[in-house]
Amino acid sequence: MSLSFANSIAVQSRARALVPLCVGACTYLFFFFTGDTLLQDSDSFWQIKIGQWILDHGAMPYTDFYSFTRQGDAWISTSWLSQVLFAFSYTQWGWAGPVIITAIGVALTAAILVHLLETQIEAPRAVLFAMLALVLSLHHVLARPHILALPVMVAWVGLLMAAADRRSAPSWTWLPLMALWANLHGGFVLGLALIGPISLEAVEHAEKGQRLRLFMRWVLFGAGALLASCCTPYGWRTLMGATNILSLGELLSLIFEWMPANFATFTSFEGALLGLIALGYYRGLVLSAPRIFLILFLTWSALTHVRSIDAFAFLVPLVLAKPLGEMLPRSLAEAAGADRWPARTVTAFGALMIVAAGWTSTALFMAHHPFTFTMTQTPVAAVDLLEQRKVQRIFNAYQFGGYLISRNIPVYVDGRAELYGEKFVMDFFKATEGKKPELLPRLLDDYKIDATLLVADAPGPQILDQLKGWKRIYADDIAVIHVRDGASAAAAPAKP
Repeated sequence: MSLSFANSIAVQSRARALVPLCVGACTYLFFFFTGDTLLQDSDSFWQIKIGQWILDHGAMPYTDFYSFTRQGDAWISTSWLSQVLFAFSYTQWGWAGPVIITAIGVALTAAILVHLLETQIEAPRAVLFAMLALVLSLHHVLARPHILALPVMVAWVGLLMAAADRRSAPSWTWLPLMALWANLHGGFVLGLALIGPISLEAVEHAEKGQRLRLFMRWVLFGAGALLASCCTPYGWRTLMGATNILSLGELLSLIFEWMPANFATFTSFEGALLGLIALGYYRGLVLSAPRIFLILFLTWSALTHVRSIDAFAFLVPLVLAKPLGEMLPRSLAEAAGADRWPARTVTAFGALMIVAAGWTSTALFMAHHPFTFTMTQTPVAAVDLLEQRKVQRIFNAYQFGGYLISRNIPVYVDGRAELYGEKFVMDFFKATEGKKPELLPRLLDDYKIDATLLVADAPGPQILDQLKGWKRIYADDIAVIHVRDGASAAAAPAKP
């Protein structure tokens, strides 16, 4: 090998080491500069409120104290660490804080994915997979705890797949990742569920005499991961809290992120599925049974609940990486330099430059751009009026619950569906969406409601207009207020 060719390989090896950092930096800047799009889910309000309560009290919530319908009922926060991070950042920088840590979470996810894929496929292909994953996940990139858990999910599954590719057991030093995931978000149960099929991939390709021993090592690791997931302030109750949402039955089909995928119009997810099928046919991709099961499971999850599309987007490439790497030839320079670690000083200097550029861009943009929450989730004027009237019990729209909590107003319902239960929330939706309008007066009377705060373009306000004993006193493009007829004399006039 000539000296010039060897130098070329060394340079490319150093460049490859910086590729994940560059991808992460570009991802961060994109989501930071478009940060207002991350502030569209009212759940962010109550997530921050709970995080602030934890910081203020130095304790964990065990009961509900934000609603008047479930006050005192048992409830735990399975995302407490993420909530604390969001609350701290919000206290420091306003809405720019949650935007920053959300952008960092997505950036880390993309960078880790590229780093893991680079061990099997060429860097350009790894970057392409990361970009496709980001496009698929755009609908679910919001300032909420699941984003902070995304990089941990990718790292966890990537390390497990790497162990399976080596036909070995995972290292016990990886268990803190599971503990971190369990404190960040309830989605850690996915990481536990994937240990089984990934272990079968390792065992299937191991030598016959080593299979039983290897399988037992994976079993012990799985038990260790289960224990690690209980290393939270709530202990074993974290497992129960994380799975409660799955018991909501019919209600899941009404909450957007838990709805099944809709192919009535063409979506990026539909394109990804067609592309995956085309790749299999075009390249004649042959997979082991465990890898097929993993892909089918992730696909089924994404088809069942749209919130699982991000797991499909980031984890399927990790499952396909080794088979694709064996099929797609790598360049000579790439192959020769794959095992050579670049000079640490060069990599460290490049990383510092990238971080400095990112922070400078952040500071300059924050200086002239005030981040604001989307107005459709913040009925400011309507809530101001309710506070002026000193209304005690408000029958609020599901999406307004988070904002009311942020204003220290007890809610009828909010995004914590697992707290309220399937029947309670289903009755609410049926009553306000016109499916069972006869339920509405009963709910208003049973819970001694003083006023209603519903979405302007929903059927609920029209039903209340016809309901005896209730009168509309306020309306704008976001919300409508009704009060009991006897209390409407001093009301403000409705806006046109």
